[in-house]
Formats: sequence, C-alpha cells, structure tokens
Amino acid sequence: MLENIEIKNIIRGTISNPRNNSKYIKGYIRPVEIKGNSMMQIELFTETQSFAHNYNYDEFSEIINTIMLDSFFQLNIITNEYNYNFKYTKKNHLLSNKIKNKEIKTLLNVSHNKQKKYILNDGNIIPPLVDLGVMTQDGKIVPSYYDKYRQINRFLEIIDDTIKTFKEQELNIIDFGCGKSYLTFIVYYYLVNIKNIKTNIVGLDLKADVIKKCNEIAKNYGYNSLNFEIGDISLYKPHFRVDLIITLHACDVATDYAMYHAIKLHSKYLLSVPCCQHEINNQIKKSSSFLASYGIVKERMSALLTDTIRAKLLEYSGYNVDILEFVDFDASPKNLLVRAKYTGNSNAKALDEVKQILDEFTIDQTLYKLLFKSSN
Repeated sequence: MLENIEIKNIIRGTISNPRNNSKYIKGYIRPVEIKGNSMMQIELFTETQSFAHNYNYDEFSEIINTIMLDSFFQLNIITNEYNYNFKYTKKNHLLSNKIKNKEIKTLLNVSHNKQKKYILNDGNIIPPLVDLGVMTQDGKIVPSYYDKYRQINRFLEIIDDTIKTFKEQELNIIDFGCGKSYLTFIVYYYLVNIKNIKTNIVGLDLKADVIKKCNEIAKNYGYNSLNFEIGDISLYKPHFRVDLIITLHACDVATDYAMYHAIKLHSKYLLSVPCCQHEINNQIKKSSSFLASYGIVKERMSALLTDTIRAKLLEYSGYNVDILEFVDFDASPKNLLVRAKYTGNSNAKALDEVKQILDEFTIDQTLYKLLFKSSN
C-alpha cells in the first residue's frame, strides 16, 4: 500500500471507516522521536480507550497493511509533497489517488511562522507541552508537532474570547470525558499561570487507570486546583457553581448528556467538539431524503442535523450559540465546535424548529429526550 511513499516524509495520517468486525473506530498516524530515533506512531481508538504504539520506518508499512486489512477501509496520508488517499472496496479491492499538497510549507517550516503571535509562546518552557512531545526541554517547538501547537493555541484563543466578560473571582470548569487530559493540563496552565485567574478544574472520565495517572501528573506539576474523578457524565452532580463545561470528543450521545448538564446547572459557558454522531444516522431512512441516498453524504448530513438540533435546543434553553469551524487536535474531519453562553433569554422559535426537523425525518434525539421526556 505504501510502497511508493517515503516514510520519513509523512507528516500525519488518519485511519477511518472501520470494518464491520473491527473493535476500533478510528486511528491517527504521526511522526515521533523516541530517545533520538525517528519513528512512526499509530494510535488506535475504541469507543472507550486509545492504544498508541511506535514503529521503526522499516516495519511501519507492513503494520499499516495489516491494520487496514483487519480493521479499516480508508487511509489518508499527508507527506511533504502529496496527500494520499487509499480506500478498500467491500470486495477488498484497493483504490488510491494522490494530489499535490499546496499547504505543506506552512505545516513544516516553523521559521515561517515565527512572526505569528501565539498565546503559548515558543521559548517559554511549558511542562504539559514538553511531556506531550510538542516542546523540547529548552522550550522550542518540535517541527513535526507544530500543527498540534497551532491547534492548541487556537483552542486557548477560543477560551480567552469566550470568558472575556467573566466577572467572578474564581472560574470553575468541568471537563467531561477528559481522557488523557493533556489539553486539560494546558488549559489550567494558561488560565492560572498566564491569565492569573483563580481556576478550579475537575476532569471526569470512566477509566480508573487514566484518572489515577492524571491525578499523579497534576500533583507532580503542583496544579493543586486540578482534580480528576471517575464518573459518568449522565450521573455526575457537582457540589460547586459551574462556570464552564468542556466536552471534546465525547462520543455520540455522551455529548448530549454533557450539554444537558450544562443546561440544568446553568453553566455560564459551554465548549463542545462533538464526535461520532451515530444516533440520527442510524434512524434516517434512505427514502426520507435524496441526501440520504449515499452513505458518506447521509453520515455528514446526520452529523450536521445533530449539531443543529443541539444548538437550537441550547438557544431554547437560554443560551447564545455559535458554531465555529475548528480543526481538532488529531487532524480529524470532526471540525465543528459548539460554543454557548448563558443569557437566560429563551428562543421559543428554536424549539418549534427542532420539532419540525424531528417530525420531517421521523427521528428522535437524545438531548431533546433528556429535556422533554426525562423524569429527572
């Protein structure tokens, strides 16, 4: 599959479209440096966990071939010259194409971007970025991670713009589905060390081993007001005022539970990057719309419908909502961020619009059910 690609020139890759028997839902490829050796990292995701392994260049191609034949239909590889697309048909015929990569100089050449002012400046040693591999021990950005560095800064810019009118003396944040939490650590660093805002963050996740590790790291950094707890989004009841809820890649309806809690807790702000919107896609019939005739179009239409319904329900619940284009931290195609600010002004028309969509497509949606059909 990768015979004509120089592995050392790979910038990143995305593995998608899982086979029916696959336990994985997606994967990412990135170059890494381990003890001075250049290697390729493959990170595969199930619904609840991620598994990262590093491979030498000479074994990487064979590993990718095995992963694709066992678990996935589609692979995208970006190098310093081309964007390669590989796709297996249902009969296991391999289709491929490549296009000239016009954007790569921006991604590769760090020096070209030095005039750009970032929230986290190159040269300042930031422990979470060092441990993540984005930054060297002396505060320099690792060239192969410059794209991730830009994306992290973009997310911090969004937070900065979101809370610019915040007046309270303490900012209380819940990160639902925090996972490995590198971004949670960076958000804490930014708010406390750069913005000088007294900040309390709780990271919530179902995986006990992840929570234990994250608490150890927070203690090691001296981040005394950053705590991680084992908990289910649908059951969590905080004992403090909630100012900001963050949910990044909470899979499928987990995003709805996070939004439901934001509404019920009157959280002042919500930042959500939805992921894996299967619920509506599984309900829509091909006969309901000509847009549902083709699998990939139906999938994207369902994702947009899902996020539009969520945004309208937030508006009805007293939030001012905008949906931003946002390239996520692993170059995933999921690139929409829902931002909501609580005003208390309900948009009654928004609920009518949601009901019209649900009736038109004969579908149900979890946030709607939680708000109007739940006994809680």
